[in-house]
Amino acid sequence: MGLFKRNPFGHILFLKKWIIRVFGFATHQRFRGFNDLKIEGSEVLRNLPDRNVLFISNHQTYFADVVAMFHVFNASLKGRDDSIKNIMYIWNPKLNVYYVAAAETMKSGILPRILSYVGAITVDRTWRSKGVELAEKKEVNQDQVENIHTALEDGWVITFPQGTTKSFKPIRKGTAHIIKNYKPVVVPIVIDGFRRSFDKKGLYLKKKGILQSMVIKEPLEIDYENDTIDMIVEKVEMAIEQHPSFLKVIPQEFLEQEQELNKLRRYE
Repeated sequence: MGLFKRNPFGHILFLKKWIIRVFGFATHQRFRGFNDLKIEGSEVLRNLPDRNVLFISNHQTYFADVVAMFHVFNASLKGRDDSIKNIMYIWNPKLNVYYVAAAETMKSGILPRILSYVGAITVDRTWRSKGVELAEKKEVNQDQVENIHTALEDGWVITFPQGTTKSFKPIRKGTAHIIKNYKPVVVPIVIDGFRRSFDKKGLYLKKKGILQSMVIKEPLEIDYENDTIDMIVEKVEMAIEQHPSFLKVIPQEFLEQEQELNKLRRYE
């Protein structure tokens, strides 16, 4: 790799590699030490193509979710089976991994701006601004949609189709349009335990000894030509276990806990 070789977004790969290394070493104990990350499905990652893969996941914190996925992806590709033991897997990371993030989040400080270099594809929220719901939805920026397409052509893209860290919120149809138009391999991921471990941004450790979990599922079966947008939305909801039907099988105590957390978030 040339010293100044760049990806399609102009990021110098040598610099990106070192940022991933530094943050990888700095955050490893957050998932294997202070807390324990239980992983299922690492073999799925090793069977995926190198490009045009879209990961869809529920969302619990702004950054910790993505950081954990970078750890799991690289550990799995280096032969770890459902484990992130031995941090040296991060020394030669997969560099064509990107994640979709809100533009306002990635501009909220120096650390988010540095993390943006790791692979953020920033998009403007069309339904909310600075935590406030908009009375009128803004138009989608097509250049930003094209950036997601560019990232898919180059590698793997992580997205959180609910667009929020709150549970059981509706899936944004934009994700379904991306799936139907660009026909990626769609891999669902279900995470848990992150909002109990970290603050809302996922930058600060809130509590130790939490069992976190990440389940990587087999790629979705999608008929790109005949499935409607609504059909794809429902498949996504079911795959990441955010369909309303899942509310019926969740113990009441957890629902009440989630409601209390949502109340607290309003004051953050």
